[in-house]
Amino acid sequence: MVVKPKIRGFVCITSHPEGCAAHIQEQIDYVKSQGALPEGPKRVLVVGSSTGYGLSSRIVSAFGQGAGTVGVFFERPSSNGKTASAGWYNTAAFTAAAEKEGLFAGNINGDAFSNEIKQKTIDMIRDNLGQVDLVIYSLASPRRTDPETGDVYKSVLKPIGAPFTAKTLDTDKKKIVEQAIEPATEDDITNTTKVMGGEDWLLWMNALRDAGVLADGAATLAYSYIGPEVTFPIYRSGTIGKAKEHLEQTAADMRAAGQPAWVAVNKAVVTQASSAIPVVPLYISILFKVMKEKGLHEGCIEQMTRLMAEKYQSGDPRVDEQGLIRVDDKEMQPDVQAAVREIWPTVTSENLESITDFASYQTEFLRLFGFGINGVDYEAESTLEVEMDA
Repeated sequence: MVVKPKIRGFVCITSHPEGCAAHIQEQIDYVKSQGALPEGPKRVLVVGSSTGYGLSSRIVSAFGQGAGTVGVFFERPSSNGKTASAGWYNTAAFTAAAEKEGLFAGNINGDAFSNEIKQKTIDMIRDNLGQVDLVIYSLASPRRTDPETGDVYKSVLKPIGAPFTAKTLDTDKKKIVEQAIEPATEDDITNTTKVMGGEDWLLWMNALRDAGVLADGAATLAYSYIGPEVTFPIYRSGTIGKAKEHLEQTAADMRAAGQPAWVAVNKAVVTQASSAIPVVPLYISILFKVMKEKGLHEGCIEQMTRLMAEKYQSGDPRVDEQGLIRVDDKEMQPDVQAAVREIWPTVTSENLESITDFASYQTEFLRLFGFGINGVDYEAESTLEVEMDA
């Protein structure tokens, strides 16, 4: 069938198999164009590997540093005439490209929060890599089932302490609107921390260590975001921020216990997760304009390449006073943030497309699902069922 984008809210419910494959190849080509990266881990586990920063981390590990990888994800294959999820097509394309170059690429599809998937991953590592040198934890999920109690936790995007009203962008209608959000309850905070904090990350590391599949000196990285003050009420000072604080404290606790563990703070990019956060799409539209004009713009693959080339340093990372690896350093430059603050109060529905880079926001959103990729014939018939090697 001919596949076209169908958007509902902040999600595209279709994805393009050839487009996703071409997008993966673009990222592989970028990594290779950067030349030899510093020597890095050769056996890498990525938990949350099918989209966004996790996917780009896997691409950099494989095609920039020659690593065999195991990826864990929760994606949907094609069925009943419907496309597979973008993450399914992404992973199938990555796997084919890695195997073509003789790199091991093992895939585990299922609930990463479950004990079952942890055990399947351990078995795959033991059977194919022996051990891993680096574990990248990059899960983004709206809910989590506790593997021991069966309790289900759901994350929420809410401010803490007081209602929050701010200018935001209705991406469907291309309109600037005011959005009011009621403050979180204590249960909201607990739930969000259970889903997006460091608890599951620690469970993964303990399971891997107990099974003997962590190499001596193996390190682990998780990803976070801080952002500017304009997003603080709904992000850093809100429920997600509490979860990220827990994630960062988990890293510090692991280091104190002898496990090399760090949180990398990345820049704002268009992802399925960020598209759902009020204020953020407008902020990103302004940020893209500013950073492109200054020659500083980066997407996921550029960020992860720079993380491994300049920041991580094979287990001896460059960190700030809080122990965080700051890959958001260009975004948070004073001149960049000053320019964003200058534009922010002047944006209206009428001038949105002239004083921001909303066009790039829309383009990048569609690219997540394989649309708008150079060289892809979007009028041609696509084969929806794409096999993925385990």
